Amino acid sequence: MKTKMKLLLLLPFFALLMFTSCQDEVLDITPIDETQTLVAESQLTSLISATSKNDGSKDNIIDGTTCISVKLPVIVKVRGIEIRIDSEADYIKIKRLYDEFEDDIDRLDIIFPITIITGNHEEITIENAEQLSEIIAACNDDDDEDEEEREIRCIDFQFPIAFSVYNRDFSVIDVVNIENRRQLYLFMKRVKNSEVIASLNFPVTMVLKNGTTLTAENNEQLRRIIEAAKDNCEVEDFSKERLENYLKKCPWVVYEFKRDNQDNTSEFEQYAINFKEDGVVIMRSRNGDMLTGTWGLRPTRRGVLLKMEFDNLADFTLEWLLYDYEDGKIKVYEEGGNKIVLKRNCEVVVNITKERVENFLKECLWRVVELDIEGVDDVEDNYIGTPLKFFENNVVKIRVNGELIEGTYQVLVRNAGIGLEITLDGRPELKLQWVINFLGENKIELKNENNEMVLRRHCPDNDGDLNYILDVLVSSSWEVSLYKDDGIDETQDYFMYTLDFIETGRVKVTDPNNGIFGGSWLAFRNDGYLKLALNFGTQIPFDEFNDRWKIVSITPNRIELLDISGSDGTEDILVLEKKS
Repeated sequence: MKTKMKLLLLLPFFALLMFTSCQDEVLDITPIDETQTLVAESQLTSLISATSKNDGSKDNIIDGTTCISVKLPVIVKVRGIEIRIDSEADYIKIKRLYDEFEDDIDRLDIIFPITIITGNHEEITIENAEQLSEIIAACNDDDDEDEEEREIRCIDFQFPIAFSVYNRDFSVIDVVNIENRRQLYLFMKRVKNSEVIASLNFPVTMVLKNGTTLTAENNEQLRRIIEAAKDNCEVEDFSKERLENYLKKCPWVVYEFKRDNQDNTSEFEQYAINFKEDGVVIMRSRNGDMLTGTWGLRPTRRGVLLKMEFDNLADFTLEWLLYDYEDGKIKVYEEGGNKIVLKRNCEVVVNITKERVENFLKECLWRVVELDIEGVDDVEDNYIGTPLKFFENNVVKIRVNGELIEGTYQVLVRNAGIGLEITLDGRPELKLQWVINFLGENKIELKNENNEMVLRRHCPDNDGDLNYILDVLVSSSWEVSLYKDDGIDETQDYFMYTLDFIETGRVKVTDPNNGIFGGSWLAFRNDGYLKLALNFGTQIPFDEFNDRWKIVSITPNRIELLDISGSDGTEDILVLEKKS
């Protein structure tokens, strides 16, 4: 981000020559392609330039702003303790002191003079805190910068990289080697000023914030990689404008709460906060009560302050310092032992009403993915491959062995919130007085005293992969060609058995003596993986297959399934092949 200070720096031409290398060296040069040259006004040129700007976010724990960084080494004082910071790895020293005294605000003082580095890699000597505050205020107040010119911090080039430089006839006249962001920024400045005609020598490797590397083979691939990374960058920028947009994008759920040195997490956990336009904030408690208040952000020397005010919720009414962040999580606190940890959840529905829940339930099938009942073991296993379907007039049906078993359900308004009761013969655990404490686009979480249940929505009709799995399974008869239980081959136990998958969700098993029994199956998608749920109840030996299997591969003739135990990491492998 640009500051508003006008600095006159002379950059002699010979300084730019430091970036060039002799043509006598052996270099990889991209073949000449006029379409791959960088144009001064192109989007890719702007993206590369923005990526090359100085990353001021890494030392936010020192200066509280992303638009500058403090040149190391620097000496700071935290709670009266002087710390010398020689490298980025030393920032952890400050954080450890903060964590050690989490119940209080930790004051950090910088020992002046210091040198700061702007987004444009300019170095400025700062003599005192007042001068630093002026520059930070100018940074945070500068909203005039073009969006394409704002620095992109969550992706970087893997240096060194090289550019081929051409004359007007598109003959290579030089190759410029680039070793770091500063050199790249100054070279791209020449490109933007139409001082050179150049193209990037591919391939190049890009490094994301989490260490993931991506390779680009041409300009278009590079543009797409940087654009995709830029879309996920907002959390890295602590500026007021971007933070406002980031907070408003999705609701936030309270994960941890302390007030006046008292841990009140159990009271406020799962409260949902929705930051809206025009300074309006809506809070939803676990029992469904809705509170409306105001909110705003204010950049200061300490960092960005988040102010929330509610007439009937004094515990949240405070101006909080936003002091730490990571992807999907924000931490705020203030003096006196006040702290909130918020987690972003774009699926949560803040305004839970009886009508909304009823409409939600009737949209698709629902899978019981978690069911923990105090004093009852493995009750969740009874629901593998057996989805629920909610209908009009309070009718609910569960699909077991391909048959629909009918029951009733009710969405109730209780003092504790919106409740759900399901009545099905032989399944008393569903009739408990469940209360909805989370309603998301694809998930419903319910609680009852010490019991928990999670439902996930299952909408297979518009999923091409699930439809393909259905077509493959029902089109043939199958046999077990391999079954390994924790590395032990038990395939012989299933010799001469035949499996037929029926579209209704029933799987028919024919034993070697032509006896027939049935089970349930369901193909579904979970956390990006395609899975096949099988449930044969207590039928030996097929009860070994009762699980939600990951589909490793599937063809019209072969299906390979894998299950990894969450407790000890053991692997089970099941392979089905088309029966000839």
